[in-house]
Amino acid sequence: MLDQPAAGENAARDAAFGGTAQNEPTLVEKVMGIIRGRIAALSLSPGARLPSIRRLAETMGVSKSTVVEAYDRLVAEGVIQSRRGAGFYVAGRAQPFSLAAASPRLDREINPLWIMRQSLEADSAALKPGCGWLPEDWLPQEGIRRALRALARDDEAAFTEYGDPLGYAPLRLHLSRRLAEQGVEAPPAQVLLVDSGTQALDLLCRFFVQPGDAVLVDDPCYFNFQAVLRTHRVKLVGVPYTPTGPDLDAFARTAEEHQPKLYIGNAGLHNPTGGMMNPATAHRLLKIAEQHDMIVIEDNIFADFHAAPSPLLAELDGLERIVHIGSFSKTLSAAARVGYIAARSDWIDGLTDLKLATTFGSSQLSAQLVHTLLTDGTYRRHIETLRVKLASAMTLTSGRLKAAGLELWTEPQGGMFLWARLPEGMDSALIARHALERGVVFAPGNVFSLSQGAAHYLRFNVAQSAQPRIFEVLHDAMRAAL
Repeated sequence: MLDQPAAGENAARDAAFGGTAQNEPTLVEKVMGIIRGRIAALSLSPGARLPSIRRLAETMGVSKSTVVEAYDRLVAEGVIQSRRGAGFYVAGRAQPFSLAAASPRLDREINPLWIMRQSLEADSAALKPGCGWLPEDWLPQEGIRRALRALARDDEAAFTEYGDPLGYAPLRLHLSRRLAEQGVEAPPAQVLLVDSGTQALDLLCRFFVQPGDAVLVDDPCYFNFQAVLRTHRVKLVGVPYTPTGPDLDAFARTAEEHQPKLYIGNAGLHNPTGGMMNPATAHRLLKIAEQHDMIVIEDNIFADFHAAPSPLLAELDGLERIVHIGSFSKTLSAAARVGYIAARSDWIDGLTDLKLATTFGSSQLSAQLVHTLLTDGTYRRHIETLRVKLASAMTLTSGRLKAAGLELWTEPQGGMFLWARLPEGMDSALIARHALERGVVFAPGNVFSLSQGAAHYLRFNVAQSAQPRIFEVLHDAMRAAL
């Protein structure tokens, strides 16, 4: 490591570019800051050639490796360009920043992708009671950092190679054991790792359905079920959802009429309603699926939010016609993309080939990270704390919604979602647009409803609903809608 240069040396270096290097923590960042300053002042214009690595290192009294790293970072940022054999040059002039282009699109059509776009595009100051994830400070960030450091020190960790086509074997073994604790017998060879629950659903649609095939979903249902299925050009058919699961009479009639290939729904806690399928509904649903030779995909990504979940369809069926999928994006980290599929051996074999054909592999590094967090105690402690926080947030948000005049569709037994009905005559899409102008992202009901029969509903994420301002904006939007 280079010693910090004397003040005079710093001045000489700064003079070389006419800038300053104050308040920069490292030598590399000092070099970068000086170059940026000269470019901003137009002393170095677009297309201008930068000093060679050797010359700049000598001028500034730093090592050539320091200059190499500074140049490499600036290239990665798009500030300068590297021309092979010719050195480094200032990049072409960037387009002026447009505040309008960076703002949320208030006029965007409200459809199944509306919430995701608004939630992800909103600035950091926006409040997001309509989004589908936990606040960043509710996730085990220190545990993730600790696990990353442990992996970095592990000579056996794989950082550069493709992994097993099925995915990281130790994680598959651990998931197999977790499923066994829930009554689902799925040996590691019947567990396929993917990069997310969404990728799992996409693979399954590629594997099981053709354009025009009928697929049943709950109405309302998780909006991305609709978005993914529409990319496969299937015939989407909605079945009304009740607090104890799908309306079975409607399910049976719809199955008879449309002869669907698949039914896709949530295991345990339902998104968006917070309801939960009871055992009697689960048994009868499986009988109807068997009568019509229907494959059932149960999405279990919210399983760990509930300490005593209802029986899984995969537990009752033994993975005969059930495909069980899950991920850790909601409970652990959206950045470490790890999901899984548990299914019959012959289906896993075909799905593995399809995974290789479309993505070649899944993230080995993310799988190792998740495995570390699952096995070092971090995940267990995190989930125990998370359930307590969610229960408290559920109580607080329920009370505030009732005080605002909304009616809860059901009182959830766990999880993070409340499905709340607005007073008669109010349209949740209009409420959501009004709130978006005030920096609050709500989730209007019809983005979840295939029949467009949920215009009076909003979905609230209780973990994201702590700020009183959310309910002030809701009150104002409701008053404006009268």
